[in-house]
Amino acid sequence: MCNAVYLIVYSVTCNTTRESSRIGKILKFTLGLALTAVLVFPVSAAGIKVRDADTIVVEGKPVRLQGVDAPELNTRSGKDARRWMVSYLAGKSVECQLTGERSYDRWIGVCFAEGVDIGGAVISAGHALDCRRYSGGRYRHLETPAAKSRIRRAGYCR
Repeated sequence: MCNAVYLIVYSVTCNTTRESSRIGKILKFTLGLALTAVLVFPVSAAGIKVRDADTIVVEGKPVRLQGVDAPELNTRSGKDARRWMVSYLAGKSVECQLTGERSYDRWIGVCFAEGVDIGGAVISAGHALDCRRYSGGRYRHLETPAAKSRIRRAGYCR
């Protein structure tokens, strides 16, 4: 994968406001397509490392799974969750759609293992909780009763 991104800027002179608006829409659309191409990167399982149940490293890029509240590694639940994630991703291809935001050294995104949302999978397996603040509640229905009683929800996710 190419790590360089090239941005070409064109200066356009327009005679009318209508022309200017149309060209502006075309440029916005083109830029949107370019960003989508840059922010979505498919990789094979060989390029995946698991830090914990809510952070994976894909081709050297750390990705924080958006909306997933997993226990910390210094807890038994955190270690179990990481083990589950390593096993779940073994032999699968992964694709991440990044939001463009960052949290510390990690990109924020939603990742899919062979088309299945990894965040939804780890939550429905009982190893993490929905972080409504960042997911908008999209994983709430997947939380298990056992996980809700065992895992302490992060303060920023309440």
